[in-house]
Amino acid sequence: MDTTAAAAPGRLLIDGAWQDARSGATFTTINPADESVIATVAQAGAEDVDAAVAAARRALESGPWGKMTAAERGKILWRMGELVLERIAQLAMIETLDTGKTLFDSGKIELPMAAQIFQFYAGAATKIAGRTLPARSDAFTFTLREPVGVVAAIVPWNFPFLLASWKVAPALAAGCTVLLKPASQTPLSALEMGRIGLDAGLPPGVFQVLPGSGSGAGMALVEHAGVDKVAFTGSIEVGRTIARAASAPLKRVSLELGGKSPNIVFADADLDAASRGAFNGIFYNKGEVCAAGSRLFVQKSVHEAFVAGLAEKADGIVLGDPREKGTRMGPVVSAAQMETVLGYIEAGKKGGARLAAGGRRATEINGGKGYFVRPTVFDGVDGTMKIAREEIFGPVLAVLPFEDAADAVAQANATAFGLAAGVWTRDVAKAHKVARAIKAGTVWINTYNLYDPSLPFGGFKQSGFGRELGVEALEGYLETKSVWVDLGR
Repeated sequence: MDTTAAAAPGRLLIDGAWQDARSGATFTTINPADESVIATVAQAGAEDVDAAVAAARRALESGPWGKMTAAERGKILWRMGELVLERIAQLAMIETLDTGKTLFDSGKIELPMAAQIFQFYAGAATKIAGRTLPARSDAFTFTLREPVGVVAAIVPWNFPFLLASWKVAPALAAGCTVLLKPASQTPLSALEMGRIGLDAGLPPGVFQVLPGSGSGAGMALVEHAGVDKVAFTGSIEVGRTIARAASAPLKRVSLELGGKSPNIVFADADLDAASRGAFNGIFYNKGEVCAAGSRLFVQKSVHEAFVAGLAEKADGIVLGDPREKGTRMGPVVSAAQMETVLGYIEAGKKGGARLAAGGRRATEINGGKGYFVRPTVFDGVDGTMKIAREEIFGPVLAVLPFEDAADAVAQANATAFGLAAGVWTRDVAKAHKVARAIKAGTVWINTYNLYDPSLPFGGFKQSGFGRELGVEALEGYLETKSVWVDLGR
């Protein structure tokens, strides 16, 4: 087994070894800050998926993985967390080059959390248990919890390593084998996670990495008869496609999809803290966050001043090379995503919203190279506008006024999405009432966009189903078996 081969050339990880794609196909990954080629990566196809699924099945059913105790699995997961921390500088640079996020975000926020997640599920592995049920005096009845089987984990480009850990760690803790398909825009840190898994002691076939296109490797995994569960994070359109494809074989599916999350600021809030929360809620990671607070509701009595202060902050943010210490915001991930974001900005202008900040590509940076978009604030937005209804996935904020709590809740819930929300108020009773009334999987009160490995995350409505993180995530990777032992009369 070649565990020393550098993942940088971008070979597939199949059955414990780094391999070229069977077709010989490759693709390039681009640095969004300067549009240069970072690496050439092998592009997995259907034949590679077949080989990887077969290896995963062997590892599960006849290899050492299925015979390991939960404690032994936990030790490997703990070691994976340790290796993330030991290699954090290298991993952060890879993530920043591939995604355009700042080194601070990669190395100080996201990768440390990924390490925590591996170590949380290292402990959780030994807590998976069935129940003894005293249903009858003439029988011994109990339940067993067993791994669902071979899992295809398909992750997006906004948090490549972190969101992979959200799926890989609980799946391995449950005893599953995992096939990871990273986004084609950002495959490099997923390959490093594969190397970490090997170095931590995962047997061949237990964890494999298959970079490639969504329509190629991604759908081959979804449709493969040997895959028992698909765990997907991404757009609602692709989520629907996956759900349809998985419906014929009734394959297990969990979907964490998009959001258009409301962030509600009441007049009685700590307005300085709320301004910082609203700013970070939309502009963290360039707005490429599924739970971004992209709809900001501000109570009318403080609306004008609040928006003015927020626009000033947005105009003052430092864009630039995400590797530089002084940079606060890097480029969006790709040329295609930049064009999408700019298209929404034009739609906002044409739709009658008032541009308070930004609203353009930042061509003055790096000689016009790179996919930089100025952080943008639109005021005078109403709920019928495109920028208030659709997920933009970029640094674009739509600000809407509201009268009172009932009005805020009604407007916040007037969306097909239900991923997250924020509430800013000093009134504890009001905070609790509004949090209960909002239809969303996560509600932050007097903060925004914070996560913990123990706290489940997922969506209501068209934001998906199933939960990531917490002990709840394990449920998606386990089957329950009832056993009845007859004891005679």
